[in-house]
Amino acid sequence: MTFNPLEHRGIPLDRQLRNWRELNVEPVDPDRADPYTKCRIITMNGIETEAIFFSHHFSRVCPEMEVKQQLAEVRYIEQQQQKTVNWLLPGQASVLETTIAYEQVAVDLTGWVARMEPDPYLKQAYEFGVLEDFDHLYRYANLYEMIEHRKAEKIVDNLTEVIPGRPTMMHHRHPMDNVRTPYDRTQAEPISKLHALTVMAAEQQTMNFYMNVGPQYMEPIARQLYQEIGLIEEEHVTHYESLVDPGETWYERLVNHEYNECYMYHSFMETESDPKVKAIWELHLNMELEHLRLACDMMRKHDGREPESILARELPPPVTFEPNKEYIRQLLATQLDLTTLGAGYVREAHERFERMQNAIHGDEKPPSERVIDEHREMFGQEYRLQSEGEHPVESLREVRVKR
Repeated sequence: MTFNPLEHRGIPLDRQLRNWRELNVEPVDPDRADPYTKCRIITMNGIETEAIFFSHHFSRVCPEMEVKQQLAEVRYIEQQQQKTVNWLLPGQASVLETTIAYEQVAVDLTGWVARMEPDPYLKQAYEFGVLEDFDHLYRYANLYEMIEHRKAEKIVDNLTEVIPGRPTMMHHRHPMDNVRTPYDRTQAEPISKLHALTVMAAEQQTMNFYMNVGPQYMEPIARQLYQEIGLIEEEHVTHYESLVDPGETWYERLVNHEYNECYMYHSFMETESDPKVKAIWELHLNMELEHLRLACDMMRKHDGREPESILARELPPPVTFEPNKEYIRQLLATQLDLTTLGAGYVREAHERFERMQNAIHGDEKPPSERVIDEHREMFGQEYRLQSEGEHPVESLREVRVKR
């Protein structure tokens, strides 16, 4: 059944405010919850956080008092939504357990988006990034067993493989080589705009998470690994945010954000396995329908355009968390040795890449390599979780990017 958010009225804004009892949601069970339920929670936390940040940025440059007041009223509700969503995560889960779930999101959300993206250039951007998050999952999984003496398979539940991707040490590129060419807002498919917002928001949330939790560990290797991968998440946010056309007006961006929130909540309402969590997705969708209506009214009044001119007339197929094992292995076999040059991709290292590598690594092994060495010293081998069949990285023997 098709669903057009523009044809539905949600909960009136003056009825959306919730009290403390309503906000005090029961978290999911860390041992029994579907791993993809946790992935949906983390994703929607990122979507709501991006909506809040965007609304603040818009308000700071907006001269219209009426618009600033409307943004503030909606933003307060979105703050309540973000708190509700994020507080679904179990408090007894360790930072590393949550980190591994974050990286599972990065792998299987970005993998799904890459498979569904119709624009070849945007598709390549997602394929490039997913191989790096895939390797981050592998590094954190080794750290998890070293520090907490538990295995990542308990968290990812064999839905996502834990094996090497593009080596993390190779992710450190000159900042200018992380800036991509944006889509053309007049030509891009509506789904492409939603994909870009979704992956950008998820990566931004991961970046923010690592910026704050990294120093909480006492173990030097843990502090250093979060520092290294946290810097790469900065690269990823730059990579994905640069895909969005900067020519979009503030009202156009506002409508796209609200439409994307409707899309994501509707997607997760359709695919959620936990009834209590599904009820929250449904409630928030009905709130977002009203937020979208208000944004559309502001676009008509202040931008002089109809929202239908930029939006899809119905929601695309639901965003789905599902295993991407074969797809990731295909990418490992064909794109492992890519790096970036300007807005494009190359297979051979270049001068700017080598300068960056030498400047940040020097003569030392980075934390991402040392965590594997220390795991081997402790357990006799590195930690992996893989399905049957030869791993493409092993068949390549080494990454062909030259240092």
